[in-house]
Amino acid sequence: MKRYQVVGIGNAVVDVITRSEDSFLDQMGIEKGIMQLVERDRAESLYDAMQERLQAPGGSVANTLAGLGNLGLKTAFIGRVKDDELGRFYSGAMEEFGTKFINDPVAEGELPTSRCMIFVSPDGERSMNTYLGISSELGPDDVDESVAAESEVVFLEGYLFDKDKGKDAFIRTARACRGAGGKAGIAISDPFCVERHRDDFLKLIENDLDYVIGNEAEIRALYQNDDLDADLKAVAEICPLVVCTRSGDGVSIIRDGVRTDIAVEKSVPVDATGAGDQFAAGFLYGLATGADMETCGRMGHAAAGEVISHMGPRPETSLPDLFKQKGLI
Repeated sequence: MKRYQVVGIGNAVVDVITRSEDSFLDQMGIEKGIMQLVERDRAESLYDAMQERLQAPGGSVANTLAGLGNLGLKTAFIGRVKDDELGRFYSGAMEEFGTKFINDPVAEGELPTSRCMIFVSPDGERSMNTYLGISSELGPDDVDESVAAESEVVFLEGYLFDKDKGKDAFIRTARACRGAGGKAGIAISDPFCVERHRDDFLKLIENDLDYVIGNEAEIRALYQNDDLDADLKAVAEICPLVVCTRSGDGVSIIRDGVRTDIAVEKSVPVDATGAGDQFAAGFLYGLATGADMETCGRMGHAAAGEVISHMGPRPETSLPDLFKQKGLI
């Protein structure tokens, strides 16, 4: 047995969540339903405008690790925070959730700790405004190869792919894990990031990864066309396991050339924040515990269904109990 079942590497972002009317979004110039990057001044302005804030350690991969911790797996996180109030909150909170925070807060950090202001509309749609801060400076020097080698699975976050040192950190992590017999994979995270770095994404997937998780837009962005089935087949030709979430149309999985399509129950979200992150948690739990692909997909859907039923990007109930109720374990 290795020290960790899943190690994640990604942005260490403090999530700050509040409810808001659409009129407030218009007033503040916030585009509904997307993630926007903002500068420091804009981040501080939006933070000051928020009422009844819910604060939690976030970032896509970190949210996934929280779900995996809820499911009882041993996890660790490679990320970069400053030694400031938010950075100390983040590292401490990750430890409280059961995930080992590998990197000490940086005392002489060049930028403040990252944060994301999330405005949740009455229809459950979330509008995210992210100040990347110090987390975007994560590079290969932040990667402890012995930690990656001691993981059965590593999970990478596509958002970090915008800088060369982020790419180098991914490659170093993936190769250390795979070299020790583990599996490495990525959540594509953002179709726009794919469009900026398509060739590098495809090179990473083909040469250094064992699995890829993305939604329809992200999978399509890899090959620049509107034929999802053709895109899935193309990714499957360079990667052993491809997972595509298709919103109300379910989940499509191709493993070693065998395709599995899974229908899902449609529901109206209270807050869609973290749905993809928790799908990944459920799916990776199944992968780490040897479940078949249909069960992995159903686990992902169940975990996503739990998180969209309440405010916040992390599960509030026992996922093992939920999986038992659904006959998944």
